[in-house]
Amino acid sequence: MIVLERRPQPSRNWALATPLVAVLATMVFGGLLFAVLGKNPVEAIRTIFWDPLFGEFAFYYRPQLLVKGAPLVLIAIGLSLGFKAGVWNIGAEGQYIMGALAGAGVGLAFYPLDAWYVFPLMVIGGALGGWAWAMIPAILKVRFGTNEILVSLMLVYVAEQLLASMSLGLMRNPEGHGFPGSRNLNDYAAATSWINQNAGLHWGVAAALIAVIFAYVLLNRHMLGFHIRLTGEAPRAARFAGVNPARLILFCLGISGALAGLAGLFEVAGPAGQVSIDFNIGYGFTAIIVAFLGRLHPLGILLAGGLMALTYIGGEIAQSQLGLPAAAIQVFQGMLLFFLLALDLLTHFRIRLRKREVA
Repeated sequence: MIVLERRPQPSRNWALATPLVAVLATMVFGGLLFAVLGKNPVEAIRTIFWDPLFGEFAFYYRPQLLVKGAPLVLIAIGLSLGFKAGVWNIGAEGQYIMGALAGAGVGLAFYPLDAWYVFPLMVIGGALGGWAWAMIPAILKVRFGTNEILVSLMLVYVAEQLLASMSLGLMRNPEGHGFPGSRNLNDYAAATSWINQNAGLHWGVAAALIAVIFAYVLLNRHMLGFHIRLTGEAPRAARFAGVNPARLILFCLGISGALAGLAGLFEVAGPAGQVSIDFNIGYGFTAIIVAFLGRLHPLGILLAGGLMALTYIGGEIAQSQLGLPAAAIQVFQGMLLFFLLALDLLTHFRIRLRKREVA
């Protein structure tokens, strides 16, 4: 009989090994999925994980890994601070959308002004847009004790409707011949000046690296970071230590919303280039996988963001070269979170074999 026996202390070895084992398991079962779809599993896995780094056109794909990974890292860093404190923000996708709308709105309000300060104002607008959207579940939880998981998740659908409304209405390009979508934000000199036209790199990549450094210093060198870790690991001890739970909830949800809003702004002013109905592609939800794959550690999140960006770029290559459906790539990415959570059980429990007792 197989039983689970709780460990006296979480296993450090399994905590470090779980992400690696989860990636290997995803490769194995993902390969079986591709085989069922009639594709060569070895070729599919090689295309996803090898070609973007060492393939024929790797010189083009490598910078794109940074561009794809930057919003994931930015959002995941904010989420990880809340997750460490037991504050579960599942609505980063909505905050990502609202940051993009707010930042784009600032840029469009100045059109066609060509000034150096337009883009910094767009960045501030993006951060404030995501922060304000995250404050809704934060204030409701602090004031009325609502569940931040449900509130933040439901607000994603509200944000998606606002995105569609803005694309078709207030932000629609008056010179776009009736097609949905805003003006091209890359047309602003203040915006194009910070984009590397050859590699496609933008300030979002730098912001992601700054966020990693900020989170590392906060968690390891600041009293607030100690309160965050203490609240997540021992809530009762945190209360005795004088931690203000309401203030911590407001901070964690606020910082995660602001970083998600920044990710949305950098995406809409850079790679996407405009506000459109299909602007959001699930970065806010994928960042949850990145946060847990990185073990809620800033450096781990940086590596996990790169890995997830690799599956995005490699998945696009596999779709074009091997004819894999987009849904199969999404299932492949979902497997990664499934195996990560399933194998994480071994961090806290041992598997024991015992003889079944005879009545």
